[in-house]
Amino acid sequence: MITIDLTGKTALVTGGASGIGLAAVELFSRAGATVAINHLAEDPRGEQEVRRLQSAGRRIFSAPGNVSKPGEAERMIAAAIDRLGRLDYLVNNAGTPGPGTTAPIDLANLDAMTEEFWSAILNTNLIGPFRCTRAAMAALKASRGAVCNTASIAGLGSIGSSIAYGASKAGLINLTIALARVLAPEARCNAVAPGLVDSPWTKPWPDNRKTDYTERTMLRRAATPGDIAEVIFFLCTSAAMVTGQTLAVDGGRL
Repeated sequence: MITIDLTGKTALVTGGASGIGLAAVELFSRAGATVAINHLAEDPRGEQEVRRLQSAGRRIFSAPGNVSKPGEAERMIAAAIDRLGRLDYLVNNAGTPGPGTTAPIDLANLDAMTEEFWSAILNTNLIGPFRCTRAAMAALKASRGAVCNTASIAGLGSIGSSIAYGASKAGLINLTIALARVLAPEARCNAVAPGLVDSPWTKPWPDNRKTDYTERTMLRRAATPGDIAEVIFFLCTSAAMVTGQTLAVDGGRL
């Protein structure tokens, strides 16, 4: 149950058309914030979710753009902040498991880690959050706001969907610490590190892989997008003395 009143506050959520990002949009907007949903311009889910939430009385608008592309990410951030009028919370959630990936790639399959694969992963999962935060820094400091990055327990030593994915999330965790130093003392920066999430990303994964994961988890289930969004919301809107931290949200898997 959301009890914090965010009327007059604003948020920008990247990768907000589905999964964790959409769940975060739901929470921030339900609490009264005006929310910009970033999504790929060619993804129809973005505009569909904007219309759905607007019809429910939420203050929502679309902020299309690809955070993996230099220049485009910065233009998207600038346009969203201009429309919002200020920026209190930035959720760097946009990510990718890699082009064409529908299931985890065995760590020993180094040949699958092509230059194209590495480039797609790093540009979205690591450099994308850097681009967005750099572009939003002045607005975040002015509002004494907060950033939350969506990392992964793959960046904390767990086996992820690929070597490149795990490396990108480990880099994002380190970047979170660096950005916390840069944003301080006016603004904060933290990260969540989800375990297995029951989301569109993992729907195609082999059932035995998901079952094996949940059996090794204390709470014996995968997380929902809402589980992760609750922690993102907490780190952004509360936790006033917490910065530079990464919180695993994995049901005790690690």
